Amino acid sequence: MPETIRRVEYYYAVVPDKPGSGAGVLSPLQEAGVNLLAYLGFPAGRGKSQIDLVPQDPAAFKQAAQQAGLKLSRAKRAFLVEGDDRIGAVADLTRRLAEAKVNVTAACATAAGSGRYGMILWVPPASYGMAAKALGV
Repeated sequence: MPETIRRVEYYYAVVPDKPGSGAGVLSPLQEAGVNLLAYLGFPAGRGKSQIDLVPQDPAAFKQAAQQAGLKLSRAKRAFLVEGDDRIGAVADLTRRLAEAKVNVTAACATAAGSGRYGMILWVPPASYGMAAKALGV
């Protein structure tokens, strides 16, 4: 099966860098039946962490987050990649972006089991259109 690359919107929350902060964001979303396509948490400095959330249904996500009192960023954009795992899959995608002179702000890729992989890829907002063209979406 070929790779599927799609445009996605994501939101982030800044939380205290302490045990339970991620669960405090994820649990109300789970209880509301919100499905996430991707989640990434990382230190943001000064005792804070940033949690990036890519919802399957942004409208349902925003409603659940509001009801839970979660403070979120405005909508941002990224790319979600799913495909058959193979040597060089990520290298091929990043090379396409490099050839289009698009800088990759951040990326996270992982084997998904059963011969599959997934990746989320962030580029500067000003380069999003060029990146979409280079990625064929």
